[in-house]
Amino acid sequence: MSTALASGPQGPDNLRPLLATVLDALRTGAADRPGPLPAGGPPAVAAHLREALGDPFPEHGDDHALHTLVRAFAAGAADPAHPLCTAHLHCPPLAVATAADLAASALNPSLDSWDQAPAASELETLVTRALAAEVYPPTGQTATAATAVPDALVTTGGTESNQLALLLAREKHPHVRLVQAENAHHSLHRAAWLLGLPEPVTVPAPSGTMDPAALDQALTALGGPPGTVLVAATAGTTDAGLIDPLPEIADICETHGARLHIDAAYGGGLLLSDRHRPRLDGLSRAHTVTLDLHKLGWQPVAAGLLAVRDPHDLHPLTHHADYLNADDDTEAGLPDLLGRSLRTTRRADILKIAVTLRTLGRNGLGALVDQVCAHATTLAELIAVHPHFELYDRPAISTVLFRPAHATDAAVADVRRTLLTQGRAVLGRARLDHRLWLKVTLLNPHTGPDDLAALLKLVEGHTAR
Repeated sequence: MSTALASGPQGPDNLRPLLATVLDALRTGAADRPGPLPAGGPPAVAAHLREALGDPFPEHGDDHALHTLVRAFAAGAADPAHPLCTAHLHCPPLAVATAADLAASALNPSLDSWDQAPAASELETLVTRALAAEVYPPTGQTATAATAVPDALVTTGGTESNQLALLLAREKHPHVRLVQAENAHHSLHRAAWLLGLPEPVTVPAPSGTMDPAALDQALTALGGPPGTVLVAATAGTTDAGLIDPLPEIADICETHGARLHIDAAYGGGLLLSDRHRPRLDGLSRAHTVTLDLHKLGWQPVAAGLLAVRDPHDLHPLTHHADYLNADDDTEAGLPDLLGRSLRTTRRADILKIAVTLRTLGRNGLGALVDQVCAHATTLAELIAVHPHFELYDRPAISTVLFRPAHATDAAVADVRRTLLTQGRAVLGRARLDHRLWLKVTLLNPHTGPDDLAALLKLVEGHTAR
C-alpha cells in the first residue's frame, strides 16, 4: 500500500484507508494536546517530535509512519480552530476547502503549462477574474482594448503579492520610489531591497494609519514625472487591523501622478460582507491590490492574490520556455500560463477557493466575516468595562489590543509567554504608542462569548501572580 498512487483509476481506493488513518491520527493527536498548542515550550515539543520521528531516513520503511507522524504533528501543532488560539492572522480552514485541497494534491496539476493542468488553468482564469471584479467592480462600460477587464494572479500570500506589485511598478518606471507609512507590512521593505529599489520613504502613522498630510508633503518633495512614485497603503494592519484613509490617499496619488498599491491582505476579506464592504471605499482606485484568502477567507495556506486594475500591467511577466509555451502551440490555441506567475511549478490552489465560493456563496462568506467582526466588538466591550484591563481602541476589523492595567511591558510579555509555554492560550503582541499590548485576532466564527470571557480570566489570573 505504501507505493500506491493517489491518482489514476485506483487512486480513490488507495486513498480511502489512508484517509481513515490520517483522520484517526488527527483525532488522537488533538486529544494528546488538550489546549490550543502543546505545553512545555520548544524543548518539550522538540523532544516529543524527535521521539516520534526516530531515524528521519531509515534503511527500511515503517508502515505505521503515517499514523505515528500525523499524530505527533497534530499533538505538537497550534490549532487555529481552538477558541484560545488568537495570536495571528492564522485562520481555521473550512472543512470543505480542505477536502477540495486534498483533491488538488491527489491530482497534482502544475499550472505552468496547459497540458499539465487543463481544467485547473480554466478554473483559475474564471475565478481570478471573478475575484478581480470584486476589487474593481464593473463600471457598465463595454470592455475594449482601452478598458480591459481587471485580472488577478494567484500567489502564496501577501509577501509574494506585495513583491509582484513592486515589480510591476518598477517595470513601468525602472527608478520608481516606494513611499509607505510606518504601519506598512515588513514585506514591502524587503521587496524594495530584493528588487534593488532605493530605501523606501516612510511617512508617519501617528494614529496607527497613514497621515494624508504627511503623504502629500512627501510626494511634493519627491516630485518627478507621473508613475515614478509608488505609494503603498494598508487595509488591515498586522498589529491592530487598522485601515488607512483610502479615499484621501487615492486623491493625493492622483494629484501627484503616483501609482497606488493597497495591501489588503487582511482587510480585503471585508469585500465579502455587505455590512463591512463600505469600509474599503477607495480600494478600486488602486492600480494593484493584495488579498489573502487564507486570512478572512478561511482557506488552507496558501491562497493569496494580486488583483490588477489594468491587465496590460502584467505584460512584464511574459516569459518563453519552448517546452512549456512554444509559439506554435500558443498560436494553435493552447493557453500560455507562464505569464501568470514568477513561479514555474504551481499547485492548483484555485480549486479550494472555487469550491468555497460556490459552496458558501456571497451570503455565507459574508456571514462569517460579520461573525468574527462581531466577536471582536464583544471582546472589546468586555475589556472596556473590566477594572483590571486597558483597551487600546475599538476594533477596526477582528483584532483587539489590550493590556493589564498598570502593568509594565515586561509583565505583559511575561503573561503572554507563560500562557504559550503552558499551552493554555496563544496571544500575539503589538507595540503601539510606545507600549506593549496583547493582541487577540479573532478568525474563528464559532468562538462564543464564554470563550472570550475565559480568555480574559486566564490573562487576569496570570497577571495577578
